[in-house]
Amino acid sequence: MSARPRKAVVIGASAGGVEALSAVLPHLPPDHCPVLVVIHLPSNRQSVLADLFRDKCRMKVVEAEDKAPIDAGTIYFAPPDYHLMVETAFTVALSNEAPVWFSRPSIDVLFETAADAYGPGLTGVILTGANEDGAAGLRAVLAQGGRGLIQSPETAYARLMPETALSFCSGATVRPLEHLAAELLKGAA
Repeated sequence: MSARPRKAVVIGASAGGVEALSAVLPHLPPDHCPVLVVIHLPSNRQSVLADLFRDKCRMKVVEAEDKAPIDAGTIYFAPPDYHLMVETAFTVALSNEAPVWFSRPSIDVLFETAADAYGPGLTGVILTGANEDGAAGLRAVLAQGGRGLIQSPETAYARLMPETALSFCSGATVRPLEHLAAELLKGAA
């Protein structure tokens, strides 16, 4: 059995998130550390995010499955109506516990569990969105010694999520959307 990656990236987005992710994920190389993504989705529809990004990205793209190992070179999208969590054994866990910030999947839930598993090896990224989900989770990433990146509100389709993250996380790096992929590549070394 191979060792699980000790570095990972978690990304949270909501309104305008598909466009924002399209400006970041295709730039990541096929051997990049694992990337776990929560984008707020309607609970009553099937997600096409993995299919949409599979053709755009050099990394492998999947919808996360419960108990699957988290491997480098793979982007994991949270399925609709499930919280995406990271277990300390570096495996995926899916939960249907109560929504957080009216959302399931919740960005905070992913970031907090990934911070516990990866500690200083984790980078959290907050993109565009119209609610406050993700701010507490990014603060948890920073508290565990991880790195925080926030899309500059001026470049966001919806400013509230990055603005709230900024108010919670003064130690995070703020970059325009078009510079976030380069920031992620800096932290991959």
